[in-house]
Amino acid sequence: MRNDFQTVTFSVSEGIGRLTLNRPERLNGITNQMIRELYEILAELPAMPEARVVVLTGAGKGFCPGADLGHYSSGEPELPLAPEHFQVTAMLHELPQVTVAAINGACAGAGVGWAAACDFRYAARNANFNSAFLGVGISGDMAAPWLLPRIVGAARARELCFFPGKFSADDAERAGFVSKVFDDDVFRAEVDAVAARLAASAPLALRAMKQNFIAAENMSLREYIRIETERHQRTGASEDSRAAFRAFVEKRPAEFKGR
Repeated sequence: MRNDFQTVTFSVSEGIGRLTLNRPERLNGITNQMIRELYEILAELPAMPEARVVVLTGAGKGFCPGADLGHYSSGEPELPLAPEHFQVTAMLHELPQVTVAAINGACAGAGVGWAAACDFRYAARNANFNSAFLGVGISGDMAAPWLLPRIVGAARARELCFFPGKFSADDAERAGFVSKVFDDDVFRAEVDAVAARLAASAPLALRAMKQNFIAAENMSLREYIRIETERHQRTGASEDSRAAFRAFVEKRPAEFKGR
């Protein structure tokens, strides 16, 4: 993966990939360049087994407030986007890695869609949220109407989108959009602990479980059970599974090798 991205950064350490939106001077407002760079990174991530978990966050004080309206109204030239670039939300949602949105600040518009595309969402106490689109006279992008009903329910998702307005991290937790809110001073450490716990899981089983959830969104129950059973048998025959059984019986932590 190239390392000269301007608006997004990516690094891997101890099984955890850190995908950071990197326009802190604009609270990580989205530009065409950011979407293009995010697309390029997401296209490469499925072939990176060393990243078992991916944490999506923002540099500085913001997570992602949606499109940088000041940038788009400035007349500054932009490379146009191709239709496939708008699939970044689907690419993020369907990554084989388990994904965690670490919402460290303002999360609005397309930022809500990108957070919703992740498997888990955690928020800093100072974070705030807003669907935003209707407030600026557009119908929206980045798939919030597909994702939000699956997280907070159809009626609540419509309310959030049709009546835009800021709501707090605590409100987001009560609505079920985020799993937990952490105080700002411990936020990064708490999310890191969640990611580390996930990354310590058996790699084959972790990836197969993620595949199960993605498959279940698009299949009948009987078809889903068929592929679930295949994955269950395959992971159950792995070295990691046998090691985990022995560790359980011997009352000690298991050591996984991804085999």
